[in-house]
Amino acid sequence: MISRLIAIIFILMGLCTATLAAQPVSTSEPGTPAQVFKTTPVNKPDGSRWRIGYVESGDYSEYPATLAAVIQGLQRLGWLTLDADMPRGLSGHELWIWLSQHTQSKYLELVKDAWWQPGNFDAEQRAPMRQAIAQRIENKHDIDLIIAMGTWAGQDMREIGPPVPTIVGSTSDPLAAKIADSAADSGRDNLHTRIEPERYQRQVRLFHEIVPFKELGIVYEDSEAGRTYAAVSAVEQVGRELDFTIRRCHAQSSSISTEAAIDNALKCYQQLADQNVEAVYVTTHRGVTLTSVRSVAHIFEKAKIPSFSMAGSKEVEQGILLSLAQADTTYVGLFHAETIARIFNGAKPRQLSQLWVDPPKIALNLGTARIIGFDPPVDILLAADEVYEIAP
Repeated sequence: MISRLIAIIFILMGLCTATLAAQPVSTSEPGTPAQVFKTTPVNKPDGSRWRIGYVESGDYSEYPATLAAVIQGLQRLGWLTLDADMPRGLSGHELWIWLSQHTQSKYLELVKDAWWQPGNFDAEQRAPMRQAIAQRIENKHDIDLIIAMGTWAGQDMREIGPPVPTIVGSTSDPLAAKIADSAADSGRDNLHTRIEPERYQRQVRLFHEIVPFKELGIVYEDSEAGRTYAAVSAVEQVGRELDFTIRRCHAQSSSISTEAAIDNALKCYQQLADQNVEAVYVTTHRGVTLTSVRSVAHIFEKAKIPSFSMAGSKEVEQGILLSLAQADTTYVGLFHAETIARIFNGAKPRQLSQLWVDPPKIALNLGTARIIGFDPPVDILLAADEVYEIAP
């Protein structure tokens, strides 16, 4: 038991770096101090307010949740106040409209009509959207910064420059998606994203340490974006390291309705269960929502197959067996908010650190464990930070 606990501790130590704020990195010659940028609220040099726009990849619950956290972070830093409690359950567009009407600030403005989306993950609308954004900025010069939410949004903003400072949030893997050149450098003066190096490799290694398997099932759309969302390259890398095979099922998620994406995902997970795969990594997919993940969990409960969530403890609470608990979105929002504040205080996005590491915390669903016959060793129970009893 002790050796197993030590192994888990070392895996977690690979994850365990204190959460990094958006501090600037040095762009100076070696031996010279890095410039430090404040987060203090300021107006534009001409005394007017900063104008912010918003781009999102489609309708996905993580996007408005992250946007809300960013706004709350800006409020915490003193840049704005909200004149009412933020409503829940809104789409990204609905939330942006609400924020534009209920944000009080002498420093910044959330521009109501500066919102763009390529339909609901409609690939054919991406190019027209990019053109519309570029034309708006070139012709009106009325947007000072853009918040881009999601992988497509980040890729699209990079493709057009970006012409103004752009903060990219809610992406599975900005490096694999080629949004940023590296963890240390976005590659564009006006681009900044949040990067957690090797997060998914560490997840899969931890899952394998807790539930040794020789075969791992994953579901994803067989496209560049789909493979990025599902961290396929990370799974393949660890598969080579630990000598397990990958059982794949392809489920289309883009350019279709959410209902169709859910149906495709559930069919794939059922197929993996019918094939009696040893373990399953539940990856990011439009068809896996906080509602549909219960059905995913139920599929593997019936098949008595261990499951691990990429998304974190919110899916463990719904019946997935294991995950690494993610930091509260409050901290993610503050990370992006501090980045925005430093940009308005004179920093270029490229000057600021993109590195972020979630505190490593194991989430375990004991109710699911009992049903599938998984008896977690005492060391796993000792290492678990969040334990749920409710099965799907």
